[in-house]
Amino acid sequence: MTKPRGRVICDLTVSADGYSAGLNQTEERPFGDDGGDGTGDRLHAWMFDDPDENRAEVEQMAAAKAFIMGRNMFGPVRGGWDRQWNGWWGDNPPFHAPVFVLTHHARDPQPMDGGTTYYFVTDGIESALAQARAAAGDGDVAILGGANTINQYLAAGLIEELRLHIVPLTLGAGTRLFEGVPPLKLEQVTSRAATSVTHVTYRVLS
Repeated sequence: MTKPRGRVICDLTVSADGYSAGLNQTEERPFGDDGGDGTGDRLHAWMFDDPDENRAEVEQMAAAKAFIMGRNMFGPVRGGWDRQWNGWWGDNPPFHAPVFVLTHHARDPQPMDGGTTYYFVTDGIESALAQARAAAGDGDVAILGGANTINQYLAAGLIEELRLHIVPLTLGAGTRLFEGVPPLKLEQVTSRAATSVTHVTYRVLS
C-alpha cells in the first residue's frame, strides 16, 4: 500500500500587479519600497488589521509540517555566515517545524524555541524539497518565498497548490511572482474576498 504524502503548497502575499516586495530592500526595509515604511505594513496589513476576518487563511499558512525559504527571505546577510543571523522572527519563530533555507554557504542547523529548526541547504531546490518531504512525513510542505524561490519551484513543476493573497495596491517594480516561469495551467479551487485582500487558491496543473 502506498504511503500517503502531503502536498507541496505555496502561500504568498502579492500586490495587484504581482509583486511580493518592492525595490530597495534593506535590513531596515525588508519589503523595500512598498509605499509604506518598507516593513511590509501595506502588503501584509491584512494579517494584522483584520485578524478575525482572515483567521482561517493565517492558520492555514502555518499548518504545514515543513517549510522551505530562500536566503533572501531568511534575512539580509549575504555571502559567508560572518554574522549570527537567525531570521526575522525572534527566538520563537512561528513555524514550529523544520525550515529548510536555500543558500550557497554551508552552516550548521540552528534550533530555535518552539520546535523550529533551520537547516541550511547548499545543493539546490530539489534537495531541499526531498529533505522537507522526509521531515513532513504525510504532512504538507510549504514553499514560503520569496518570489524568486517560488518561481524556481514553479518553473521546475514542483508546486501543486498556489495560494495567493492579493492586496489592492500596485508596486510597479520589485520582486515579481511568475517572473521567468514558463506558461502554467492553473485551476481555481477557491476564492474569497475580504475587506483588504482577496484570497485565491489555484491547483497547478502544468
